[in-house]
Amino acid sequence: MSGSLNHLFPESRPLLLLAPMQNVTDLAFWKVAHRYGGPDVYFTEYFRVHKESQPEKPILRCLEQNPSGRPAIAQIIGQSIPDLIRTAAALTDSPVAAIDLNVGCPAPIVCKKSSGGGLLRQLDHLSEILGSLRQEIKIPFTVKTRIGFHDPSEFDQILKVYAQYPIDALTVHGRTVKEMYRSEVHYDRIRQAVDSLACPVFANGNILSAAGARETARITGAQGLMVGRGAIRNPWIWDQIRELYELGQVVTQPTLLDLRQYIDVLYQETKPLDLPEKLHVAHMKKAMNFICQELDPENQFVYQIRRVSSEKEFFLTCDQFLSSDSLFDPQPSGGALTNPGSQRNNCY
Repeated sequence: MSGSLNHLFPESRPLLLLAPMQNVTDLAFWKVAHRYGGPDVYFTEYFRVHKESQPEKPILRCLEQNPSGRPAIAQIIGQSIPDLIRTAAALTDSPVAAIDLNVGCPAPIVCKKSSGGGLLRQLDHLSEILGSLRQEIKIPFTVKTRIGFHDPSEFDQILKVYAQYPIDALTVHGRTVKEMYRSEVHYDRIRQAVDSLACPVFANGNILSAAGARETARITGAQGLMVGRGAIRNPWIWDQIRELYELGQVVTQPTLLDLRQYIDVLYQETKPLDLPEKLHVAHMKKAMNFICQELDPENQFVYQIRRVSSEKEFFLTCDQFLSSDSLFDPQPSGGALTNPGSQRNNCY
């Protein structure tokens, strides 16, 4: 039988968790997040599981060199039961607090392989996977899910599957696979999970500010809050949430100049030594899609940053829009961070 995650939960606020974001939440990003306060619990990018797979060494380094000293959960994705069991067993040799199964990635290339969110179309097979992993995993076992593939109403049956097994926590991204990241979050469905399951439930989806985090916790009753895109845009979010719960107000109020400094830290920390400048600029532009949305009235920052190709152009553009001591607003006026680029292979 499993252990427990109960010792991780703070008394006065929800548990704060960094969402697993593919090609984002690597060791370098963990270092940056920790520098700015960091979550209570870190999730790895997912380990791809198939017949010939081995746990990817760069992701393993997150566990072995965890800069925060805080608990880390290893996420796996796949649909082959023997290979999922084999991989989970291998990962328990690393310093992990739990093994997490990804049942939520909406990327079409993943769902086409009946993995991630694709498992929500095959509930019988999902049930077999959960039963097998729960039997074999001797440490805490958690699941991250969406509320359906096509429609939120599917969550009624999905919850019945999760209720059959003593999993140690369920993270619910309050959108369907087809909704990707575009729709409103269905907070009522997260609440449904909280009210239906014996295990702790973590709320995920569109948590961008401390006020938004507290409101999400109030509406859903979730015992944990998982932050993804909001942590890319606003690295101060972890301390701001803690301040709001513990002090009754947000004390940390970064300016646009502070945001400019964060971008520099993110750029330098995530730059591999052997990666050509142009490729790293392209990688940073993906993060900037979230960081610089609606920071100026006509969204020219986003428009111009997408068109740079060199490090010099990149930082000149940042200086143009962030050389101000005006307060940084982490919450876009539209209420959500959208990805204007292709989401074909994105799991964040």
